[in-house]
Amino acid sequence: MTDRLQTVLRHLASGKPHQGISTNPVSAAYQYSQPDCILSDEQRRFYDKNGFLVIKNLVSGDKIDKYRERFEKVCTREVKIPGVIIMRDVAIAKSEFVPGEHAVTKIQDWMLDPVLFQYCCDPEILKYVEAFTGPDIAAMHTMVINKPPDPGSKSSRHPLHQDLHYFPFRPADRIVCSWTAMEKVDRSNGCLVVLPGSHTGDLKQHDYPEWEGGVNKMYHGVRDYSPDHPRVHLEMEKGDTVFFHPLLIHGSGMNRTQGFRKAISCHYASNHCYYIDVEGTTQENISSETLEIARKRLGNNIKLSYKDLWRLRARLVKGQPGNMTE
Repeated sequence: MTDRLQTVLRHLASGKPHQGISTNPVSAAYQYSQPDCILSDEQRRFYDKNGFLVIKNLVSGDKIDKYRERFEKVCTREVKIPGVIIMRDVAIAKSEFVPGEHAVTKIQDWMLDPVLFQYCCDPEILKYVEAFTGPDIAAMHTMVINKPPDPGSKSSRHPLHQDLHYFPFRPADRIVCSWTAMEKVDRSNGCLVVLPGSHTGDLKQHDYPEWEGGVNKMYHGVRDYSPDHPRVHLEMEKGDTVFFHPLLIHGSGMNRTQGFRKAISCHYASNHCYYIDVEGTTQENISSETLEIARKRLGNNIKLSYKDLWRLRARLVKGQPGNMTE
């Protein structure tokens, strides 16, 4: 990680100009997908209107079982991944130590793990990612989510939010999330809930919601949205994958079962996207919080910007290097 950090800082110091946005034309009929892609006209229309698209049975059960086994080994510390962030539910964190995967609600930034990173490079997934980003693709953010049974505090909820709140890069239309159910996901164990069409709006102000049972670290919620906006609960089977736009307002409910609800995801961006400065914007709060955590891990003597942290995460998965990756 140290070598990677030095490489990034040298690159930034060189003043290398951004390549800018790809000028590849996008059909005037469809704003959010690329021409001549794997999507049918019906799928392109659906994504344009709603901001998400579910592909059934996209990832095989064998692959998911392999990712599940790897996740368990990370939780028991049999496997250690450089740079990985391991998170616990706020209610669990305040109680006695719970061993293994039952203590962990999420692992993220596992791009340096050769097993889990296979998900990001899966050709079946990338065929659909390319429909939104174009052919030069960077993996920007990775997660395995292990939503725990709710302890009664409702802390297993994830507030409604827009993923773009966390990202210091643009344009939003060339960013997409791939989110795959690792088992049956429904309303009882806290499936995703989305506000269709909300991706056509602007990035909204996000803050921690004022929930009595507490809120998990970095779980910011959107401040202003219409409670009357229609909602769709995405009930999915193992291997089903939803692709969604970073401005789509979404979240998840409580896990009312006794089991853990698992999913694996990766956010992708076109390598022709570009980094932005979020100082003085609605994203400044998440930037400050993230940098504070990074300094605790890396030391105060290392000078990093929010953009630096994201460039450290980025990995080329298809096509040519560009603005997002080395």
